Amino acid sequence: MDRRNNRRDEQGLSVVTANRLLDGRIVWLDAQGKWQLFIQQAHPFPNAEMEQVLARQNAKAAADEVVGVYGVQVEQISSGLLPITTRERIRALGPSVHAEFTPAWQAAQHASA
Repeated sequence: MDRRNNRRDEQGLSVVTANRLLDGRIVWLDAQGKWQLFIQQAHPFPNAEMEQVLARQNAKAAADEVVGVYGVQVEQISSGLLPITTRERIRALGPSVHAEFTPAWQAAQHASA
């Protein structure tokens, strides 16, 4: 069972996330099975399929050079995918610090979202 999201709604959607080993960046699984930097590039899976998806992705995590693979429940809104929980919104949308301290790469994400 997915330890981080064991209360997933049966009818909802989730995306798969992890951290890239190279630099620790948060990454999101796309429809082609590649890891992307932005949640809007993630592929949403029906929650009913998540255990199988996570088992498959965890089995190949070392080859993909990622760690901490788990599912994040999302909702589809007009601007794209939005995580349900505050923790995952912070991970997906950026740091919860003053804009002066936001990494330079983070601004690019908001411009494309």
